[in-house]
Amino acid sequence: MSDIVDVAVIGGGPGGYVAAIRCAQLGLNTVCIDAWKNERGRASLGGTCLNVGCIPSKALLESSEQYFQVKHKISAHGIQIEGATVDVPAMIARKDKIVTTFTTGIASLFKKNKVQSVLGTGKLLKRADTDDAWCVEVKDGDNIQTIRAKYVIVATGSVPRQLPMVDIDNETILDNTGALALTDTPKRLGVVGAGVIGLEMGSVWRRLGSEVTILEAMPDFLMAADEQIAKEAKKIFSKEPGLVIQTGVEISSIKTGKKSVTVQYQDADGNKQKLDVDKLIVAIGRVPNTADLGVDENGLDLDERGFVFVDEYCRTNLTNVFAVGDVVRGPMLAHKASEEGVAVAEAIAVKEKGHQLNTQPVNFNVIPWVIYTAPEIAWVGKNEQELKKAGISYNVGQFPFIANGRARAMNAPTGFVKVLADAETDRVLGVHMIGPHVSELISEAVMAMGFSASSEDIACIVHAHPSLSEVLHEAALDVNDRALHI
Repeated sequence: MSDIVDVAVIGGGPGGYVAAIRCAQLGLNTVCIDAWKNERGRASLGGTCLNVGCIPSKALLESSEQYFQVKHKISAHGIQIEGATVDVPAMIARKDKIVTTFTTGIASLFKKNKVQSVLGTGKLLKRADTDDAWCVEVKDGDNIQTIRAKYVIVATGSVPRQLPMVDIDNETILDNTGALALTDTPKRLGVVGAGVIGLEMGSVWRRLGSEVTILEAMPDFLMAADEQIAKEAKKIFSKEPGLVIQTGVEISSIKTGKKSVTVQYQDADGNKQKLDVDKLIVAIGRVPNTADLGVDENGLDLDERGFVFVDEYCRTNLTNVFAVGDVVRGPMLAHKASEEGVAVAEAIAVKEKGHQLNTQPVNFNVIPWVIYTAPEIAWVGKNEQELKKAGISYNVGQFPFIANGRARAMNAPTGFVKVLADAETDRVLGVHMIGPHVSELISEAVMAMGFSASSEDIACIVHAHPSLSEVLHEAALDVNDRALHI
């Protein structure tokens, strides 16, 4: 490619493909470079999130929850179903079909918006001071081409963090990719890591009949969440049959046999323990993907944890090079990456095309977090630990789902909603939820915080009855001791 394009995006995940589309919408000649291939060797846009992350995991979570409801919960509604079985290959095939639908959908969006898609791994070549553009080398096997671009957006995402003592083979030792591709339900499943991936994958296979043991190195459960929410989650999960969660664990060795895995570890009390499982999922977090990006050749600044260093507008230390998503600081969330991609695209358009856009940095304080377990967990803003540490005075309002008519009708009465508001101004500082469909309910809290609402603002809004949203309404009322139904 001899011509200079306006923007080259390296990476086709939620940060990259959204950035590319927005660039094109704003009149920028855009190329998106992505190396992901499906099992047929064809380009598969969407990155980790769409191919082996957010979307396929939610498909399996939904399928496994449907089966679990039929098997164990549906009788509460007076419905009797005998002999229900699960067809795991059919479940996996459904998941794969959903993934294919959305990856081809992104390709269609690229075509609609005139974004050129290039298959391969992108690398920034060293740029001389006299060069008028960046050269990005794109390799796909033996095929190598060079793309010249005025601006570059790095959106290379992240990769699973490796456990030093064992290699991922996705046969016996699995990462998220292998955990989403099992064709049989393992009788005994071990999970190293009780974060989002570990909990969600453990949930899928527990519902389908596995005996699941989760080993977590951190001393407490879900330390990123509000402490009260985390304690409630652990209490609920620990009551579920077939699930054991251990925290404060130190693993000493992992040995694989022909059909099993043995994990030697020390528990929180210092006692030596042994866990024998058929499969082991390693889900100890993710690390930024900067391999073969041209970091050293160009002097691209990385921080102490290996993330590409950027300012609040996602600008790197290199001229006209931006970075978004998992490869930079901030939460590793697809929606955060997409918002950064849009912000960067608009900043480039303002500079390059003179568009009159109100470009603002992404506000991390109003980015929602969701864990798709049953019950679901969601939050936005500050938790109580953070507010106490910062010395901020606050009031708390709380309301349980057990007192909500819709939740009781759904036979899903566990959990609660908690609203944290500034003691002086009543401005909402954080909202934390555990319960049915809180992945959807959290959006109202995000909207409220996005417009600097007070708890009184939420309390004054009429919420439909009966609906789950009334729990947030009552929690907001409770900030000022005005809850009506408890």
